[in-house]
Amino acid sequence: MTASGPGLRRTLGVGDAVVIGLGSMVGAGIFAALAPAAHAAGSGLLLGLTVAAVVAYCNAMSSARLAALYPASGGTYVYGRERLGEFWGYLAGWSFVVGKTASCAAMALTVGTYVWPEQAHAVAVAAVVALTAVNYGGVQKSARLTRVIVALVLSVLAGVVVVCLASGEADAGRLDIGASGGADGVLQAAGLLFFAFAGYARIATLGEEVRDPARTIPRAIPLALGIALVVYLCVAVAVLSVLGSSGLGATTAPLAEAVRAAGVPWLVPVVRVGAAVAALGSLLALILGVSRTTLAMARDRHLPRALASVHPRFQVPHRAELAVGAVVAVLAATVDVRGAIGFSSFGVLAYYAVANASAWTLSSAWSARVVPAVGLAGCAVLAFSLPVVSVVVGAGVLVAGIVAYAVRRSKQAGAGAGER
Repeated sequence: MTASGPGLRRTLGVGDAVVIGLGSMVGAGIFAALAPAAHAAGSGLLLGLTVAAVVAYCNAMSSARLAALYPASGGTYVYGRERLGEFWGYLAGWSFVVGKTASCAAMALTVGTYVWPEQAHAVAVAAVVALTAVNYGGVQKSARLTRVIVALVLSVLAGVVVVCLASGEADAGRLDIGASGGADGVLQAAGLLFFAFAGYARIATLGEEVRDPARTIPRAIPLALGIALVVYLCVAVAVLSVLGSSGLGATTAPLAEAVRAAGVPWLVPVVRVGAAVAALGSLLALILGVSRTTLAMARDRHLPRALASVHPRFQVPHRAELAVGAVVAVLAATVDVRGAIGFSSFGVLAYYAVANASAWTLSSAWSARVVPAVGLAGCAVLAFSLPVVSVVVGAGVLVAGIVAYAVRRSKQAGAGAGER
């Protein structure tokens, strides 16, 4: 039980938590963000990846410290509320729910694009419905399915790396670490690639379902992030060595194009299946995270109280999961994949800015504040380095959330005054 109602069951260990984080990160990063990042940074793609990794590391360490103290569903929504006040917690939760709902739609459309390009939206909606049903059956079922998905995806990615690097088309000269896209391009690429690294947030948002969270979460977050970084680096180097930054930035299916250019066209269908499976894993983990933050916000009445209900048999926030699934299904029928990535990155960077500010308050020692300070500054810089449309739309949605919060508080204050 929690103070706000029935609690969730603690069933996830370190391995489960790491796999759920990887399921989100690997799917999003390799198959959705690599090409637009290369388009922005040019030969500075690997520099952009490094910047994104540094900011993600700072965010991960801040999140791990906070999650050990506050092992409840909601992640930074809870941390911001407890460390900075109700408004900042609300802003983090709003940023996460809105940004990650866009991520869900992007991943669903990635599935549709690879499985049946002519009917991408229909396939995307079907994928959302199917994975919402899986999540409804319990978090352990979701963890088991994610474990299978991650194993398949990592196998496909390993094949891509070996084929590209072993081919006669591989050229180390294409790995030039200059920055033909300029500093702005490198930062924009880092912001887009941050979309890929943000999967470890799923571990923190599932805090109420993790066994021994004070020990498990601080171990699982850096493990998942470290594995994902190694995977990203290997794949980026392999693909760049074959396509170069210009070829990578111009394609919509970079890994499939890379194996074709490497002279192994029979592997293209395998890569396409791997891309669809990876996006499914990412979508599964994303729906889990968004529904848990929705649960936490509903418990505090920032969202309809009905969404705080926990299913008596499956021990999941079933109404929140159904609501999230319905919204994502509608978006998957209408949105554009690349636009969703930029919008999602803005929301998630705002979310982690609150996480770092919260971690800053945990200690007055300067040595303990270096990581959250770097993370906070990095989030701010990357957020405003994103494409202008993403910044404008993202800021507008945040303002809309702030207005909604102010209206709700005003109504509560008026009701309190009337009672007196």
